[in-house]
Amino acid sequence: MKSKIFLTGGTGMVGSNIREHYKSNNYTIVAPTSKEVDLTNYQQVSNFIAQEKPDIIIHSAGLVGGIQANIKNPVNFLVKNLQMGMNIILAAQQNQVMKLLNLASSCMYPRDMEVGLTEEMILKGELEPTNEGYAIAKVVATRLCEYMNREDSQWQYKTAIPCNLYGKYDKFDPKHSHMVPAVIRKIYEAKQNKVREVEIWGDGLSRREFMYAGDLADFVYYALDHFDKMPQNINVGLGTDYTINHYYRTIAKIIGYEGKFVHDLSKPVGMKKKMIDNTLLTAFGWKPKTTLEEGIEQTLIYFKAKII
Repeated sequence: MKSKIFLTGGTGMVGSNIREHYKSNNYTIVAPTSKEVDLTNYQQVSNFIAQEKPDIIIHSAGLVGGIQANIKNPVNFLVKNLQMGMNIILAAQQNQVMKLLNLASSCMYPRDMEVGLTEEMILKGELEPTNEGYAIAKVVATRLCEYMNREDSQWQYKTAIPCNLYGKYDKFDPKHSHMVPAVIRKIYEAKQNKVREVEIWGDGLSRREFMYAGDLADFVYYALDHFDKMPQNINVGLGTDYTINHYYRTIAKIIGYEGKFVHDLSKPVGMKKKMIDNTLLTAFGWKPKTTLEEGIEQTLIYFKAKII
């Protein structure tokens, strides 16, 4: 009999990639929409878990967005993500679900760290102000999983901390999207409209680590297969990064855009560098498979087919 997964955020980018992965066939996955189960309502969450009796919960739901959205709506990014995380974890325990994989975010780490971000750095410094609310909510969920396991090791509630993600099922609206999908749309439209210049926020020298979301889905199934060995908290990423300018150039090359880039130094750029340390990930025995060029190509195919 197949193990049953309760997957939150099943229609989001991460959840959709988890559902699409070929190993999803090895499980029965229940992934209710927000209309079917309001994750900010504890009783609805608890009732659903009691009814479905999942073997494991994967919490990938969240209110997400880029710098602009985080700056404009900090209350929602804090409160809604906090409510979802706490409701899922507390209801899982109340209903005797022994395994839970919490998907957090590398934005939990202190700002302006120039070295690889290790799992021990959580709460060791000031958070990046432009996404502080979201980060606080993710820290709380991560710590709650730790505390439950510390009090009683039967609760295998563990957290994966992905780096920045992009890929199929991403948001491409410039007002709500993260950098890579926003740039794909911006450069694609610039080519279509024969625009000679594309603007880059800041000097483009900030460095970012972006992993293809399909690779995170692959990690999730690897983690389920080796859950007992998985560390309490584990970074999931490339362990390498690129400048913003490099992402723009790579995307432009794949799209075939031949215009030039101009920098708007008045715009916010977020952290100068944010790259995870993947020492624990390597020891755990998993690594990403998709190159930046391959990931951009797949994302562009999805964009052309589904978004335009």
